[in-house]
Amino acid sequence: MLPAVEIETGAYPAYTVIWLHGLGADGNDFVPIIDEFEFASRSPIRFIFPHAPERPVSINNGYVMRAWYDIYHSDFAHSQDEISIHDSKKAIEALIEREIERGIASQHILLAGFSQGGAMALHVGLQQTRPFGGIIALSCYLPFVEVLSCTATAREELPIFMAHGIFDTVIPLSYARFSKEKLLAAHYSVEWHEYPIAHTVSSSEIADIDRWVQYIVLGHHRR
Repeated sequence: MLPAVEIETGAYPAYTVIWLHGLGADGNDFVPIIDEFEFASRSPIRFIFPHAPERPVSINNGYVMRAWYDIYHSDFAHSQDEISIHDSKKAIEALIEREIERGIASQHILLAGFSQGGAMALHVGLQQTRPFGGIIALSCYLPFVEVLSCTATAREELPIFMAHGIFDTVIPLSYARFSKEKLLAAHYSVEWHEYPIAHTVSSSEIADIDRWVQYIVLGHHRR
């Protein structure tokens, strides 16, 4: 089981958010974001921030850091580390299974992630066979997007929130847009946002995520 930071916003949580960090960070990176979400104070929620395994990253001269998969070179969307992506998928799915064993319904589990973590959130979330709560994919792209079937069974019941900075020089906006268009063509329900930011998360983005979770996932309405 992946080591992780775990925080509950109330007793007897009925929802779980598994939040995946980006390349070179760790699970602590997004812990402060909990305090920015109104939904976190309105419903008992378990947040899980796992730490990715440590591995050499080729694009960073083989330096060992926490990474969900290796990145070989700048054209990372077309030359992908299939073995590590598969291994990380299995590790993330083990976290999902544990939450179900702890009494969380599969449709009450959300996968969220930033950058490389967002790529994994999409990759894993789209392959769940049970009803699933939703995917929050920030500043990322869908791995193996070319093989996503455009004739797939409609999955409007799987809500997806995607957002990207228009000044992002780490993961080009075009990669994210292409992933979004492929998902829409395959009949997935995607809420898409672009922000005037680089490879980061903005306050406007956090507010949009908060609204999306409250209305789309939790079914809450602001007072």
